[in-house]
Amino acid sequence: MVSSGRSFLGTEPVGRLLRKFAVPSIVAMMVGALYNIVDQFFIGRSVGELGNAATNIAFPLTISCTSLALLFGIGGASAFNLTMGEGNPKKAAYYVGNSAVLLFICGLVLSIVTESFLPKLLMLFGSPAEVLPYATQYTRITALGFPILILSTGGAHLIRADGSPKYSMFVNIIGAVINTGLDALFVFVFKWEMAGAAWATVIGQYVSGILVIAYLMHYKTVKLEIKHIIPKLEFFGRSAALGTAPFFNQMAMMVVQIILNNSLKHYGALSVYGESIPIACVGIVSKVGMIFFSVVIGISQGLQPIASFNYGAGQYTRVRKAVLLVFALCGGFSLFAFAIFQIFPLRIIKLFGEGTDEYYSFAVKYFRIYFFFIFINFVQPITANFFTATGRPKIGTFMSLTRQIIFFIPLLLTLPLFFGIDGIIYTGPIADGLAATVTSIVAVNELKKPKYWHEENITIKPEEA
Repeated sequence: MVSSGRSFLGTEPVGRLLRKFAVPSIVAMMVGALYNIVDQFFIGRSVGELGNAATNIAFPLTISCTSLALLFGIGGASAFNLTMGEGNPKKAAYYVGNSAVLLFICGLVLSIVTESFLPKLLMLFGSPAEVLPYATQYTRITALGFPILILSTGGAHLIRADGSPKYSMFVNIIGAVINTGLDALFVFVFKWEMAGAAWATVIGQYVSGILVIAYLMHYKTVKLEIKHIIPKLEFFGRSAALGTAPFFNQMAMMVVQIILNNSLKHYGALSVYGESIPIACVGIVSKVGMIFFSVVIGISQGLQPIASFNYGAGQYTRVRKAVLLVFALCGGFSLFAFAIFQIFPLRIIKLFGEGTDEYYSFAVKYFRIYFFFIFINFVQPITANFFTATGRPKIGTFMSLTRQIIFFIPLLLTLPLFFGIDGIIYTGPIADGLAATVTSIVAVNELKKPKYWHEENITIKPEEA
């Protein structure tokens, strides 16, 4: 049985549906990335190299927020769409309500832990002594926004699952516009430097959060009541299970970032670059790379409601068509990104402030080598999200861990022993190539199954939409 309220996901052309859901998702992801890019730009222009390094030291906490947002955001959205596809709207409402309240609770806990142990955390993240005061000042303020940041980021997925991707996009755009405007005012006019950038970020996040809360109070597909937000293991447990793949993918990124920062600090001190230059450069390159991944992950997230609903409804050929279309779109964009990153690395780096000759030398070298296999980077996140969206979180989780945990960390701990800081630079492309190979094999084997190629006998009347 297919729920009439959501049957358009089973009848409209796949391309039209993907455009409807992916474009706002891409914008939302890019806006999220721009939060960090904008801060990096203004801090780099006002504070310089040490400020750039400080934002990179604080970056693992930002990744932590994203990971928790995806755990109950994508997880809750997947559970909601799968349940609606099975024709059970009363049960589906609990997944939205439970996910929303758990998003806020997770943010509150993370904020308290961060504020309580901040200096120790930043040292654990690899902060050089000269960078620590800047990182502490910045993070002490941004941690105040963690509860609402996680709620708004995860809530955007719940809003998208309700068929309102444009509102989700609007929420993120408003926050980013406010952040950018206040950054310019606080940093350049008021001269608040690190603190100014941090307060601009928090204020923008709170505005976005208020808009998310307002929407959830008037959810369209199902009516949310008090009983739906009372946490129950049956509901938030399934949401968490379906969100484990993106969650662990982000957590793996956080672990990688921490190990990477400490490795850059150690091997940088043994090179001509020193402790701070590699950390500052890698911070810029990582955040620029987020723009690329925003598009790829945004398209992948646009796939989620389509794949979830149609898989739940037994319409497997529509799932295949959607997945193949996503691979084609992301493949083309990845080739474009590869060309940009190989041709214009110095121009991109200079957008974030001035530096020494050693600074530019390391940044350009790292930029070109680290992103050498970016043209196949899209395979792993799409494959992981596909299995998660279709209710197979264990496979999705394994796919999400291939690049960061299975390949990147062992290489990061091994190659520098033989090649010094150059070993760190080459870790990225090697891990990318290996992860893309493994996930490609799994994706091809899955889509070769007969059920994806036999037209279903299920029919959904367009007038039910």
